[in-house]
Amino acid sequence: MRRKWIFLAAPLGMAIFIWIGGEVVMHLWNWNLPALFGWRQITFWQALGLFALCRILFGDLGMRVRGSHRSNFRRRMAERWEQMTPEEREKFSQGMRSCGGGQTTPLDSTPSA
Repeated sequence: MRRKWIFLAAPLGMAIFIWIGGEVVMHLWNWNLPALFGWRQITFWQALGLFALCRILFGDLGMRVRGSHRSNFRRRMAERWEQMTPEEREKFSQGMRSCGGGQTTPLDSTPSA
């Protein structure tokens, strides 16, 4: 019984989310941009397309836990680093420096005379 409820509620919830997102984009656009830049007002369907484009380009930035991807990456790299031999670490460091991945400070660079 509970699964049937979810199968009915999920599409309805997604439709409501999409409708609200389109309405918010349309109202914000029509409220701000014509007054600021003299641009035309847009319809609901144009706003929905703009909303979809922004979701594709920028993802769900507000919904993601901040730093989770970065901390995951750092943890995996730390695990890999720990498993490397000193020779592999040096080879990796040299490769990062040669492709511009290494950070250099003014003390590291020699003055060209």
